[in-house]
Amino acid sequence: MDYIKKLSRFLLPYKRYALLNIICNIFYALFSTLAMLSLMPMITVLFGESEKVYIKPVYNEIGNLKDFAEIYLNYFVTTTSEASGPQSALLYVIVLIISMFLLKNLFNYMALFFITFLRNGVLKDIRNEVYDKVIALPISYYSEKRKGDIIARISGDVGEVKSSMLSVLELIVKEPLTIIFAITAMFMISTKLTIFVFIFIPLSGFIISRIGKSLKRKSERVQREQGIFLSTLEETLGGLKVIKGFNSEKRFNTKFQESTSRFYKFSNTLTNRQNLASPISEVLGIATIAGLLWYGGKMVMVDHTLSGPEFITYMVLAYQILTPAKAISKASYKVKAGNAAADRIFEIIETESPLKDKEGAIEKTDFTSDIAINNISFKYEDDLVLKNFSIKVPKGKSVALVGQSGSGKSTIANLVTRFYDVNNGSITIDGVDIREMTKHSVRGLMGLVTQDSILFNDTIRNNILIGKEGASDEDIIDALKIANAWEFVKDLKDGLDSNIGDSGGKLSGGQKQRLSIARAVLKNPPIMILDEATSALDTESERLVQVALENMMKNRTSIVIAHRLSTIQNADEIIVMQKGEIAEQGTHSELLAKNGVYKKLVTMQSFD
Repeated sequence: MDYIKKLSRFLLPYKRYALLNIICNIFYALFSTLAMLSLMPMITVLFGESEKVYIKPVYNEIGNLKDFAEIYLNYFVTTTSEASGPQSALLYVIVLIISMFLLKNLFNYMALFFITFLRNGVLKDIRNEVYDKVIALPISYYSEKRKGDIIARISGDVGEVKSSMLSVLELIVKEPLTIIFAITAMFMISTKLTIFVFIFIPLSGFIISRIGKSLKRKSERVQREQGIFLSTLEETLGGLKVIKGFNSEKRFNTKFQESTSRFYKFSNTLTNRQNLASPISEVLGIATIAGLLWYGGKMVMVDHTLSGPEFITYMVLAYQILTPAKAISKASYKVKAGNAAADRIFEIIETESPLKDKEGAIEKTDFTSDIAINNISFKYEDDLVLKNFSIKVPKGKSVALVGQSGSGKSTIANLVTRFYDVNNGSITIDGVDIREMTKHSVRGLMGLVTQDSILFNDTIRNNILIGKEGASDEDIIDALKIANAWEFVKDLKDGLDSNIGDSGGKLSGGQKQRLSIARAVLKNPPIMILDEATSALDTESERLVQVALENMMKNRTSIVIAHRLSTIQNADEIIVMQKGEIAEQGTHSELLAKNGVYKKLVTMQSFD
C-alpha cells in the first residue's frame, strides 16, 4: 500500500484504465472458476453418475444454490439424454466448457489491454517529472551526484517501476480474486475438505514472506551498482581523448569491469532469491494437493461423503489455486524491487531546490541602470572563495575581471546568473536583489558565453535557436555574421542544417566558440557574461573570436572574465582579483601605471 501511495498521483490521470482493468480481472477470476466447475457435469455425463430427475427444479433460497445447481444439472442431463441421446448432453456440456474458457481468456486480454495504457502512461509521466526536476535542480546538486546514476534512475529504475506496476494490480486484484472465487466454489463442494486446506495456507505465507524480506535491500544494491557503471561509461565517452592520449584504457577498463562484476554478483543473488518464488510456491502447493488426495480420497472411498466427479472437480480447483499463488509470491518480490526503484526515483523528485523562486518574485523584463555586487561573500564548501567583494557595472559599460586561477573570477559569473546564491551580501539589477526576481527573468536579461563551448548533437540552426525560439533564418544568419561564423557555416554542405556531432565534435574549437557567441547574439540580451571565452583557442581563432566578441559587446553591458589579458584592454574598468578580493582596479593604462599586480600579470603573458 505504501508503494501505491507513492505512485498515487501518477496513477490518478489513468484511473479509468485501472478501473476497467479491475472490472475485467473480476470477470476473469469468475470465469476461471466457472470454467473449472463446468468440468463437473462433463465428468458426471461421461461416467453416467447423474441422478435421474424429470421435474424442473424451482430456485427459491440463496442458501440452496448448490443443491439447485446440482438438481438442475441432473434434470438437464436426464431430459437431453432421453430426448437426443447421452452424446447430445455431452456436446452441450463441452460447448459450455469452451464458452467459459473463451470468456476467461477474453477478459484476461482486456485486462492486459487496459493496464498497458496505465503502465506506459505512468512510465511517461514519471520520466517527464524526473527530467523536469533534473533541469530545475541547481548546478550545485550535480557536483555531488554521478551523472550515470541519474541516467540509471531515469531509465532502469523507472523501467523497474513499470514492470512492477502490473504485479501490484495482480497482487491486489486479479490473483486474490481468482483464489477467492476458487475457494468459494471449493466450500460449496466440501466445507470439511476446504477447512483442511486452510491448515497449509498460513505456513506457505510465512515461508514466502521470509524469503521476500531482504529483497528490497538486495534490489537497491543492484540499482546503485548500475548507476556506478553507467557513470563510468558516461565519463569514458566524455573523456575518450584523454584516456587514449594517456594510454589509460586498461585502467578504465578495469574500473568498469570491477563495477560490472559487482553488478553480476549482486544480480545473481537477487535473481536467485526471486527465482525461489515459483518452486517454493509449487512445492508447497503440491504438498497441499498430496494432503488433499489423502484426506479427500478417504471421504470418497471410505466415508462416502463426496462423489467422484465432485472430488475430481475439487482437485482441479485446488490445483488452479497454485498458479495465482505462485503469481502472488512472484509479484510480491517484483513489488519489493519496484519499491526500491521508486525510492531512488522519488529521492530526485522530492529534492527541494535551494534556489527556488520566492513567493511573489518579480518578473523583470528590462534593464535601465546598473548591476551591483554589494559586499558579497561566498563559499562552495568550507573555504570562502569571495570575501566582501563589491563592484558596480553601469548600463552600457564593460567590466573585466582578471587574476590567477582560483581567484574567484568564474564564481562571479555563477553568482550573477544565479546558478548559486551568495552566502552574504547581495547582487542587484537596477537596485532589485536578484533573489527577489524569478530565475527565469534574471537569466532572460543575460547572455552567457563560457570557456567550454557547450553545443548539442543537432544542427547548427537548432543550436543557435536555443538563443531565441522561433527566430527566422535571416536572424540566425545575421547573428552568425556578427559572430564571424557565417564564413564557415555557408561553406558546409548542408549549411544551417549541418549536424555538428556530439558536443560539436565535427567543428574546431574556434568554430564552436563562434557558434556559442552567435547563440548569445541571437538572444540579444542587455547584459553579457563572458567567462574566459577565448582562453582555450589558438591565436588565429582567438583573433576571429575577439572580433566577434567586440561586435557583440557594442552598446551592451558586459562582465568579462579573462585569463588572456589581450582580450580586455579596451574594457571600461578592469578588476584585478587575488584570493577572492579586489587587489587593484582601473583602466588598462591606469593599472599599468600603478606598476602593481596587473603589470606583473601583463609581463608574465608578454603582452606588448
